[in-house]
Amino acid sequence: MQKRHAPLAIVLAGLAACGIFYGVTAYEFVPSVWRFVERRHPALDQAGTRSYTAVGIPGDPLNLAFVGSEAALRRVMATDQWHDADPITLRSSVRIVVDSAAHRAYAAAPVSNLYVHGRRQDLSFEAPSGNDPSRRHHVRFWKMDTPDLLGRTLWIGAATYDRGVGLSHTTGQLTHHIAADVDRERDKLVGDIARLAGVSVKWIDRYQPELEGRNGGGDRYFTDGRLAVIEAPDAPAN
Repeated sequence: MQKRHAPLAIVLAGLAACGIFYGVTAYEFVPSVWRFVERRHPALDQAGTRSYTAVGIPGDPLNLAFVGSEAALRRVMATDQWHDADPITLRSSVRIVVDSAAHRAYAAAPVSNLYVHGRRQDLSFEAPSGNDPSRRHHVRFWKMDTPDLLGRTLWIGAATYDRGVGLSHTTGQLTHHIAADVDRERDKLVGDIARLAGVSVKWIDRYQPELEGRNGGGDRYFTDGRLAVIEAPDAPAN
């Protein structure tokens, strides 16, 4: 009698094993893989932690990132405060000097070029701070080449606050000086867009290896070392 029931016992044991395998795979392994994919974009391992000036001097620290398409990035940055920065031309350069002297607002004033992997910023945005273009919130974004497993693009960024215009401590050239607390600017930008529908924010601790330093203009900065990673889907098609 016991031998007749042996095949049934084997079948039941096999079903139980399949059930356990399914449970572990579906509810533990697969979710952990997706959590890993969402937690760290592979391009972050190539992005570095600093921007650089045209002559290779370490510039502003990279303190935030955006995961998504250019359209999605432009959409979340299109708030009442943030504007696309004008390109650097003779006309825009003259205007920022004149408007700074006259304390007249210039919401789309150009920003200087900084470089990541030898390429200047792909996008830059700014938010005015009063009526003086020499004081402003601004952020630069560089598009990384490597997509994640979901095919999403990573944009690495540096958000800083320009506190005034003066001479660079390293080159003697006319430049904007940044405020030392770069985390404050990062947190402002995150706060401005995190309330938008579909936007999520994750944090990577200890992204910056050094918690204080000086940028390309010789301005001191300090940070808690964290990187804010903002994610947003494309707007749904109508």
